[in-house]
Amino acid sequence: MDSALDLHRLQFAFTVAFHYLFPQLTMGLALLIVLMKTLALRTGEEGWNEGARFWARIFAVNFAMGVVTGIPLEFQFGTNWSRFAGTAGGVIGQTLAMEGTFAFFLESTFLGLFLFGEKRIGPRAHWWAAFLVFLGAWMSGFFIVTTNAWMQHPVGHEIGADGKVEIVSLAALLLNPWGLWQYLHTMLGSVVTAAFFVSSVGAFYLLSGRDGEHGRRFLRLGVPVALAASFLSAFPAGDQQARMVARHQPASFAAMEGHFHTGEGVALVMIGQPDMEKRRLDNPIHLPRVLSFLTWNSWSAEVKGLDAFPEEEWPTNVPLVYYAYRVMVGLGTLFIGLAGAAAVLLWRGRLFDFRPVLWALMFALPFPYIANTAGWITAEAGRQPWVIHGILRTADAHSPQISSGNVMFTLIGFAGMYALLGILFLLLVVREISHGPGGHGHSPAGSAGEPGGAA
Repeated sequence: MDSALDLHRLQFAFTVAFHYLFPQLTMGLALLIVLMKTLALRTGEEGWNEGARFWARIFAVNFAMGVVTGIPLEFQFGTNWSRFAGTAGGVIGQTLAMEGTFAFFLESTFLGLFLFGEKRIGPRAHWWAAFLVFLGAWMSGFFIVTTNAWMQHPVGHEIGADGKVEIVSLAALLLNPWGLWQYLHTMLGSVVTAAFFVSSVGAFYLLSGRDGEHGRRFLRLGVPVALAASFLSAFPAGDQQARMVARHQPASFAAMEGHFHTGEGVALVMIGQPDMEKRRLDNPIHLPRVLSFLTWNSWSAEVKGLDAFPEEEWPTNVPLVYYAYRVMVGLGTLFIGLAGAAAVLLWRGRLFDFRPVLWALMFALPFPYIANTAGWITAEAGRQPWVIHGILRTADAHSPQISSGNVMFTLIGFAGMYALLGILFLLLVVREISHGPGGHGHSPAGSAGEPGGAA
């Protein structure tokens, strides 16, 4: 990989993938903190307030990392993708400006009030501060996803005589049907990450014999939320998002499914290996006619394969799209199974003593991050060779005056800087978890394995 275009793509892919490790937890955790504050008001249990304060500290660290890693992305529009910015700036500038003006400042302002103003404003006002942090985080997600959705399925625009894209309907841009389903799918994915994070920490506390009261609370909240979000992320959100791809990006859909040849009554491939030379899947395991039904609600419906499109319209890396999609779907299925098993044990009052599932929950922590990253790889690699689908090709969007050597230099710099930031983030989060929700090593309540610890 030595061309400037390839390095531009690699640098943006690296920086945006690293950046999104943080917003996905921020957006999901904002909802769980609101739920903890709600439970504190309804039950009067101070433990829920302690839990909310604990997760707010982790939220703040995560939020700061998201800000630091997000700033270079906006600069790259001008430095690495100047022709894209010049062509589409009149559209994407609208949503990006709204994200910064409305959502970011709302979230950051009330985060400060939530972290430092609890004793001054009282419990109900503190709940509102938590809610407004949540609202700001989810508004931020909406504007960013809307921007990406327009690149996937452009609406509400016209192309001027100078070749620049201009917005003609703000309502069409904000209510893009692609964006609405993508937003729901994205936000549910962030809730999955946060719910498994909370459950993982709760399981860790019980397995390590400390902070048992908080560990049980985290599991009582995290497990049901993880189950609901995992299921809803798959259906209806994921299902409808896949249908959008089938309607508006059929070549991408064929790559996702490893479907090379157009046909009727098409099987759903569970696993197989794409052979790009022979245009087939090796060793496929499939469910007959299921893909036709899931896509068009008919067991005998036609599904277009890659052979229905010119090869220059195919995603530039079909195997990457195919495998990334399967990683996302496979992990999503495992999340439903694990959260479902934990929920049954929780309902039966056995979860806090059932160590195999506690271990599984604890070690599940990184996998929602992998699934979310794989989902974004599917979406972004699947859109290629377009940066704005049907309007601007990726090859025509980068900054031609920036040499490959310059891009490589900054890519190496980003890699080193982000490695240090990642280590710092892990150290800060591990320190907070080791301190515990009470701010010290052990809570006064019993833990698993102690009297009252499994109640």
